[in-house]
Amino acid sequence: MQNYILHNGKIVTGEGITEGSVFIGDGRIRSIVPMDKMPEDPSSACPGYKVIDLGGKAVFAGGIDAHVHFREPGMTHKADIRSESLAALTGGVTSFIDMPNTNPPTTSAKALAAKLELAEGRSFANYGFHIGATNDNFGEILEIIGKGKDGVTGRDFGGIKIFMGSSTGNMLVDNEAALEKFFGIKEKVILVHCEDEKTVRENLLQAEKEYGEDIPVRMHEQIRSRRACILSSAKALETALKYGTRLHLLHISTMEETEMLRAARLSSGTITGETSANYLYFSDKDYDTLGTLVKCNPSIKTESDRAAVRAALKNGIIGTAGSDHAPHLRSEKDRKYLSAPSGIPSVGQSLQVLLTVAFESDIPLTKIAAAFSEKASEIFGIRDRGKIREGYFADLAVVDTDVFQTIDEVAYKCGWSPYQGRTLRGRITDVFINGRHVVENSVLADTTPHGEKIIF
Repeated sequence: MQNYILHNGKIVTGEGITEGSVFIGDGRIRSIVPMDKMPEDPSSACPGYKVIDLGGKAVFAGGIDAHVHFREPGMTHKADIRSESLAALTGGVTSFIDMPNTNPPTTSAKALAAKLELAEGRSFANYGFHIGATNDNFGEILEIIGKGKDGVTGRDFGGIKIFMGSSTGNMLVDNEAALEKFFGIKEKVILVHCEDEKTVRENLLQAEKEYGEDIPVRMHEQIRSRRACILSSAKALETALKYGTRLHLLHISTMEETEMLRAARLSSGTITGETSANYLYFSDKDYDTLGTLVKCNPSIKTESDRAAVRAALKNGIIGTAGSDHAPHLRSEKDRKYLSAPSGIPSVGQSLQVLLTVAFESDIPLTKIAAAFSEKASEIFGIRDRGKIREGYFADLAVVDTDVFQTIDEVAYKCGWSPYQGRTLRGRITDVFINGRHVVENSVLADTTPHGEKIIF
């Protein structure tokens, strides 16, 4: 394996920005040397290492996207692990944790083992999976965490995903006793999709009465409403405070949820929150131009909500930014509102969206580094990934943050994204995964999947 000196870069971490060089040896970060400590001829520092002069470009730890839907198994006409991991990698995301609402759903040890086998040797990015909760699989998950089952243990999955509101895959957990049991688990992170089911159903019935089958897409925000999010998130936070749960509140989309999360975090150090690029970038005004292309669950809300979510990211209330990458075929999305599925393909643009938002809302790049990789590494206990630190795997994204790029073609299997035609900040020029230089000058230079299993 070739060793490298990434020379003359701006090394961006959650702690600060340092001008210096990163030494990569045998797949790992061997040292980080400030520029004033480097010799005039960097090649003399480590003979045999290949020197790449970054010319002042930013170096981020490769992204850890803990919220993707790569659709395999069961929906591979939309996406699969190979295609979407490649799109993620070229976007600077070097590790992902896939959600369980596949077909069959990842709700058992057997299904988790099968999914891990599917990814081995096929994933371009480092791979991991969450397991899904149901009304009746608490005992199964407890057994996996405890003594293990069917060849998998608690080290083999990221967290336990609970759908407190129904979405793609129909994995709703609505049994109160089951919810209480899952929130009592201390060993793993509990991830929650929060929308109050009763509220959503009532809103949908009202919309159908008014519009019949021709519900305008702009009504999505009123159907999957802020009230539905607030009620469900309040319940999740209250239950987490009751049990001391390691709760990760997903895809925060409203001003009120950011405030509730802020208050809950004052009382508990085990509660964290996530938003996505979609809630940071789009607003309800985009329904008129993009229609069902920006239909997702929870819904994209108002410009005021977007501003509040950006502020919460800036202030550290929201810690992570998962893409919630959820591809569907364009032909599926082009249907009328009621039959068009929810979900936005976005994993390849998440870093550029974060950079765009950072410059628009004066968010320090240190916060972007934390949200893009570092906090996910900490929350899920990922070993040796997600930070630019000696001894960690050399998963790195090099970005020219001073340029803008208009999104043209996308690498997703579904072939589209609502970000197409948008001009975003930053150009990802180089990507390293496990020390291998796989993207050079924004072009894929290595067509072999080098993704490794994430150890939690």
